[in-house]
Amino acid sequence: MEIKRSQRYGHDYKTGYSQRYGHDHDIGYGRRYRHGLKTKQDQRFRHELKYYINHHQYITLRNRLSYILRGDPHADGDNEYHIRSLYFDDIYNTGLFDKQAGVNDRKKFRIRIYNYDDGLIKLEKKTKVGQFINKQSVSITKEEFYRIMDNDIDFLYYSDKRLLREFYIELTTNLLRPLLLVDYTREAYIHPANNIRITFDKNLRTSITSTDIFNKDIFTLRALDEPLMIMEIKYNNFFPDFIRNMMQISVGMRTAASKYVICRKFFKTNNWEDH
Repeated sequence: MEIKRSQRYGHDYKTGYSQRYGHDHDIGYGRRYRHGLKTKQDQRFRHELKYYINHHQYITLRNRLSYILRGDPHADGDNEYHIRSLYFDDIYNTGLFDKQAGVNDRKKFRIRIYNYDDGLIKLEKKTKVGQFINKQSVSITKEEFYRIMDNDIDFLYYSDKRLLREFYIELTTNLLRPLLLVDYTREAYIHPANNIRITFDKNLRTSITSTDIFNKDIFTLRALDEPLMIMEIKYNNFFPDFIRNMMQISVGMRTAASKYVICRKFFKTNNWEDH
């Protein structure tokens, strides 16, 4: 599995990470990024690794991880919760094409709710630089959400929250518009060491008829063609050996799986738009 380190350089050659920096980008050991990548605002970027796994691999990994990691305190009795995200993209589909082209530095905006609850609505900006991610978020009200949907957005410009003002600029200059709903169920495990978070995202679905984020009854389509789910591993500085060693099973190569891009296949106009 890619999480395994080599003896000499402390990294897995299968992942293609360079000897130049002498570290495993999969597990975060390195001289250059030993303490994490930071933005100009000193906002820490985290490592993010993604894998497609099948049900058998999921059961094996879940059973092992549950011994040393604890479940997400916000999850239900089955350690799960539902996520629905409304993704925004511009008129040139920059978010889609940058991802498909492998552009190193990219960003995307989305509005997210949990368990269909309108009591917590988040506007999020996710920035990615290579394998490093940074997520900024701010809470908005249901009324503010519908104002955004109606293009009544002047209130964003006058907000005292920097992310809302930045979102206003994106809406007006790059003509972002709400485009795609993405649904899935997440099972999460966490550990305080380096803020480790390992998640299993199941039943990925999307709607091609609605962007009403609060409507539980809209028709959705299964987005993954095979019975697969996405495992994500996020951490700050490095991935500890005692967790890595528990995950030594064959799960295939790392992937740059994007739920947004996967679900956009239902809107494609050209064959080359396949992820």
